[in-house]
Amino acid sequence: MDASVNNAVSASMYMNQAQTAQQVQMQVFRDALDNQQQQVTALMESATAGFGAESGSHLASEGHLGTQVNTYA
Repeated sequence: MDASVNNAVSASMYMNQAQTAQQVQMQVFRDALDNQQQQVTALMESATAGFGAESGSHLASEGHLGTQVNTYA
């Protein structure tokens, strides 16, 4: 009977350690996703900076240059 109690306690301790490790892994994963989200948001904002009606950058409305793509060097 003593061996079964020891086995149960050992199994419980192992599961507790595994759960703690899993929680740490999930926290690291969430932090990585949050960092990616911030980087993508910053990239998208920088890619769209300077474009739009409020900045005055519009495509040309006549002629054969600048009517399809608005690019900056």
